[in-house]
Amino acid sequence: MEALAGCGRVGVWSQGQEKWAGRRCRQKINSELKGFWLIKIKEWVDKYDPGALVIPFSGALELRLQELSAEERQKYLEANMTQSALPKIIKAGFAALQLEYFFTAGPDEVRAWTIRKGTKAPQAAGKIHTDFEKGFIMAEVMKYEDFKEEGSENAVKAAGKYRQQGRNYIVEDGDIIFFKFNTPQQPKKK
Repeated sequence: MEALAGCGRVGVWSQGQEKWAGRRCRQKINSELKGFWLIKIKEWVDKYDPGALVIPFSGALELRLQELSAEERQKYLEANMTQSALPKIIKAGFAALQLEYFFTAGPDEVRAWTIRKGTKAPQAAGKIHTDFEKGFIMAEVMKYEDFKEEGSENAVKAAGKYRQQGRNYIVEDGDIIFFKFNTPQQPKKK
């Protein structure tokens, strides 16, 4: 436990798992102690929570990266032969919480929606608007990887990778979805 003195920890609890993120000071990273504290933290976590994920990161580095423009950030990372740990932290958090996302796209907006793993298409549509869930007809689905590979929605359709899915379709991480629905009818006033 002494090895953890002065180190921050972030815990995310999900179904009995605890994810650890070890935080190291910039001075320690650049000193001869590089890695010493990380090894001690990893040993402690392995002893008390075997198999738990340890993601080392530098809060100072992450702050510095956020203060830079995208171009400056890329140059800084290349010059210092390092990378941000935020993508790993975000992915680990999503996995621990059993979350995933799907995309919707229109002429002037692309949006990611967060859902729980195992969510069916009507319930995913309901994240956008309750009327979408109530009047759900179908979901037109393409995979992000297919869209990236083919280059456009029309190319995905031409390649036969654009699918129509019904009420029982379980939305998968990274799906791009266009929902078709009927607007629920309001009762007529007398």
